[in-house]
Amino acid sequence: MNIKKLFELQKQLDLRIEKEHPRKPGEDRLAKKILALMVELGELANEARFFKYWSHDQAPRTKIEYICPTCNGTGDENYDSYIDDLEGGYTHEVINCEDCGGTGTLGYKNPLLEEYVDCLHFILSIGNDINMNEVYEDYEPKPLYFGDGDILGQFIAIYDWINSLYFHRHEDVNGEMYDLVFAYFLGLGEILGFTWEEIEEAYLRKNAVNHQRQNSGY
Repeated sequence: MNIKKLFELQKQLDLRIEKEHPRKPGEDRLAKKILALMVELGELANEARFFKYWSHDQAPRTKIEYICPTCNGTGDENYDSYIDDLEGGYTHEVINCEDCGGTGTLGYKNPLLEEYVDCLHFILSIGNDINMNEVYEDYEPKPLYFGDGDILGQFIAIYDWINSLYFHRHEDVNGEMYDLVFAYFLGLGEILGFTWEEIEEAYLRKNAVNHQRQNSGY
């Protein structure tokens, strides 16, 4: 786990965001980051689906096709002229889309992993704000588990410690609470079946996307 590198990458992204979106007078951005982490954790649970007792579909969303935007998934570069050709009595000539090679897709994404690294972005950002990045130069957080690895309890435990972190965010104990948030979050990643290598690779991909969003005035 090269967590020091991720803290530094997150710091660079946060500096860009601070420049593009300056803090307002009296703004408690740390509080907003904590709430954003809660929101992202909820989105992660939504993709995990394990708690949806009202649905027969409780399988986690780990593989979804990227639909090619050029051909809208048809594989035909000229798909948008298909109806006009029919109405005009013309024969429609199918031309394979260059972007997807006529397959209609651009590969697959893992929504569950993507939501996990969205959470990680805010965890790292909060850690930078309260100087836990410096603490982790001496040691790395170890995964913690609720009970025997109950996924529902794991989510609730993380929410509980995030909640405590919010109410004590400006106190000396915030580092201890942050450490527990991170530890249970790492444990959750293992419960969900992720390796650290997968997490780091996904983080780097999303980090690049977030920089691009700043470039485009997101």
